[in-house]
Amino acid sequence: MSKLKPNAWVLIASLAFAGPASAQQAAAPEAVPDKMPFATPYGAPISLERAQSAISAAIAEAGRRGWAENVAVVDSGANLVAFARMDGAQLASIAIAEHKARASAGFRRPTKAFEDGVQKSDNKSLLTLDGVIASRGGIPLIEDGKLIGAIGCSGGINLQDEATCMAGAATINK
Repeated sequence: MSKLKPNAWVLIASLAFAGPASAQQAAAPEAVPDKMPFATPYGAPISLERAQSAISAAIAEAGRRGWAENVAVVDSGANLVAFARMDGAQLASIAIAEHKARASAGFRRPTKAFEDGVQKSDNKSLLTLDGVIASRGGIPLIEDGKLIGAIGCSGGINLQDEATCMAGAATINK
C-alpha cells in the first residue's frame, strides 16, 4: 500500500469519511390526493366557428397590445381545428402554439401547470412525459363543465402568450 500515489490516498480517505456523512435521509412520504387533479371530462369537439371566434378574440388582444402571435385551437381530441399567424409573428412559434394547445387539451390543464411544476416544484420528471411543454400559453376550453378543446399561443414571452390565450379562451370559458 505504500506505493499508492498521494492522490490515491486522498481519494481513499475522502471515501472513508464521506460515506456516513453523505447518506441521504429518507424522503417524507407524499400525500396521495383523494380526487384526481385536472379530471375535467372530455366533451364534444369544438366547432370551427367557435374555434375561429376564440382565435379572433386572441388576435384582437395581441393586436391591441402590439404583439405578433401565432394562435392555434385544437378540439377535445387535440386535433387542429383552426390556426392563425399574425403578420410578423416568428415562424418557430407556429409549431409551439399548436404544441401548447395539444398539451393543454391532452392533459386537461393549462400549460402553466407544467411550467410551475418544473420551475417552482423542481419536478423535472414532467419533462419526460410525451407531449408536455413547460411553457405557459396553452389554455383548455371548457363548456358546460366539459373540455371541448384548447387554445395555444406563441410568439412573445410566456406572459404575453398566456394573456393572448386568456382573451381567446374567455369567449368559451365563462
